[in-house]
Amino acid sequence: MASPEEKQRARKIIALLGKEYPDARCSLDYSNPLELLVATILSAQCTDERVNIVTADLFRKYRSSEDYLKVEQSELERDIRSTGFYRNKAKAIQGACRVISERHKGRVPDSIEYLLELPGVARKTANVVLGNAFAVASGIVVDTHVSRLSERLGLTAQKQPEKIERDLLELVPKKDWIAFSHLLIYHGRKVCKARNPLCGECCIEPLCPSSLLKADAGSQ
Repeated sequence: MASPEEKQRARKIIALLGKEYPDARCSLDYSNPLELLVATILSAQCTDERVNIVTADLFRKYRSSEDYLKVEQSELERDIRSTGFYRNKAKAIQGACRVISERHKGRVPDSIEYLLELPGVARKTANVVLGNAFAVASGIVVDTHVSRLSERLGLTAQKQPEKIERDLLELVPKKDWIAFSHLLIYHGRKVCKARNPLCGECCIEPLCPSSLLKADAGSQ
């Protein structure tokens, strides 16, 4: 169980990041839940920028779950090839769309239980769709940025996404679950980079146990 002090520190981190990135939001382009679901599947091992380039054309061609099922998998693979792992992604998209068409009348379900039944959908994807398309706080999205920053900030010592999420759910107030991942992703891209974190420019540096500034001060 997280201590009151740990929860208070987490709230301070969220408040400071909220002031730093008031416009933090999902970086994937979409206009409905199906588009966000497809974009999130495509984002695995791929940058959001590349996904947005691909989906600009993709979403004009495929407007419903049935549209994805009308084409051969090989055609969908060609359409998404530049996102990488295109065979697995095409299979997952068509598998998810088949379940959506057959069991949910062509509508992306708005519950974690039903989303997790879709091929290619694990907790990260389900949380992205629920939080951003439906404003449902089902959990916290744990991607590479959230994983890295959560460890650096001392919010978790876990390595597996689901275990990291469990730790974060104890620390982060439910009202902040959706925004929290966006804030860490923005901060991870701009300041707390994987190889060369810019600790001197970090708005939460005083709260960070991994700060290089503290390490430098301790070595003097």
